[in-house]
Amino acid sequence: MTQQLKEQVLEANLDLVREGLVQFTFGNASGIDRATGLVAIKPSGVPYDKLRPEDMVVTDLSGKIVEGKLKPSSDLDTHLLLYREFPAIGGVAHTHSMYATVWAQAGRAIPALGTTHADYFYGEVPVTDELTDKEIGGEYVHNTGVAIVRRFQGLDPLAVPAVLVAGHAPFAWGKNALEAAHHAALLEAVARMAWHTMTLNPECRGVSQALLDRHYFRKHGAKATYGQ
Repeated sequence: MTQQLKEQVLEANLDLVREGLVQFTFGNASGIDRATGLVAIKPSGVPYDKLRPEDMVVTDLSGKIVEGKLKPSSDLDTHLLLYREFPAIGGVAHTHSMYATVWAQAGRAIPALGTTHADYFYGEVPVTDELTDKEIGGEYVHNTGVAIVRRFQGLDPLAVPAVLVAGHAPFAWGKNALEAAHHAALLEAVARMAWHTMTLNPECRGVSQALLDRHYFRKHGAKATYGQ
């Protein structure tokens, strides 16, 4: 099972490259095997074109390395906290993709402006509060996860599978690592469309609740009608 997990996590990381969401060694994707509680994540600072399944670092949910000779991604503690706090997710992807990062740096949530957004995100993609000086100076990576979890109080992380960390960049998640990478790509697409929409019409009010419901629930939920 660990080998399969490492192969899937490698593929998710390569998907981030194929979708143009990362440059150099930036970004990372991880996945968890819920049966064992083991997490596989990209190693820190290794070029994507040199990655192999055996390079993936496997840890437990406390961060103890179980398999691997390389250092795990520096964002590991954020991933682990999301797995502990969002038990329905199975994969996490972090990028610094251009448009989603622009919204994060501006400290603005991405509003649901159209049906493309509504197909995948049930409402705005939220932005966290800025981390305090104490949070930044302390366990910064862990506290990034704390800020995300705090922002999602009262929200369903499966209905809105992404977040913008203020002043930083986006995180996305899904039922596994591949879906997390897919959601990261969708997030970048809607961020780009939202930026251009607001440039053309700063007064755009976005989709109505009825249209949001129609498009989101036709793809999700017990009565979904989209697809096979």
